[in-house]
Amino acid sequence: MLQVMKVDELTVRYGGGCDYCKNPDNPLEKNRCPRCRSVWAVRDLSIELYKSEILGVVGESGSGKTTLMRALYFDIPATSGRAYIDAYHGGEIDIFSVSSQQQRAIRNNLLGMVYQNPILGLLMSYSSGGNIAQKLIAAGDRNVAKMRGRTSELLDHMEIPLNRVKEPPKNFSGGMQQRVQISKAIANNPPVLLLDEVTTGLDLSVQAKVLDLVRMVQKRLNISIIVVSHDLAVIRMLSDRTIVMLDGKIVEHGFTDQIMEDPQHKFTQTLVHSLI
Repeated sequence: MLQVMKVDELTVRYGGGCDYCKNPDNPLEKNRCPRCRSVWAVRDLSIELYKSEILGVVGESGSGKTTLMRALYFDIPATSGRAYIDAYHGGEIDIFSVSSQQQRAIRNNLLGMVYQNPILGLLMSYSSGGNIAQKLIAAGDRNVAKMRGRTSELLDHMEIPLNRVKEPPKNFSGGMQQRVQISKAIANNPPVLLLDEVTTGLDLSVQAKVLDLVRMVQKRLNISIIVVSHDLAVIRMLSDRTIVMLDGKIVEHGFTDQIMEDPQHKFTQTLVHSLI
């Protein structure tokens, strides 16, 4: 399978760290150092994402799932580690090591992000069409007619009435806001889409609709997706492979069906049994 993204030994630490917690053999209190109180939100995490794959990331609150996604999208700096995208210089250059200008270009052209809280991904007082145009403009598009056509196309795919294209997302329901976010995230046909808890807080019927649209987007664009959730039912519905995170580390990984049917780690067993 063609590898689209690779992450090697990603670490995100809040605090300077000390000799005690920098030694991986020393135990922490969850992911906090008992001496210097530094928090190891993500520690030595390595993943691979393949073409047209949906990779699930599951774990309890505070396990590092969202930190992983925000580091990959350059919202927060990585303390250490490397990441590569095949569409960027053939996957030969570490995207964490390049300039902030290059990172903005990667973010605008090669990555899409859908946040749990739409306020982080949308300008709530701008029109829905304006939000999508913002992403297109950030990638260098200046053709107004083309942008209008692309905006209408995306909102139509997300089943948002085109007569609401000039309405701001603050007027929309939570489910519609997430659909506008997805439209914005895929505006430039990025090879990698990051979804962070996109169904949390939505009614069950709305959750199902959003998940159906995610599957539709993945098939139509042949895109690779990393989807984060604390809900194993969402992961089971969407993902081909799954990693299970606990206290900033991967404790189990494998094909989703395999993890569902025969979980090995005690934490994963608890998650699976809670689903039954």
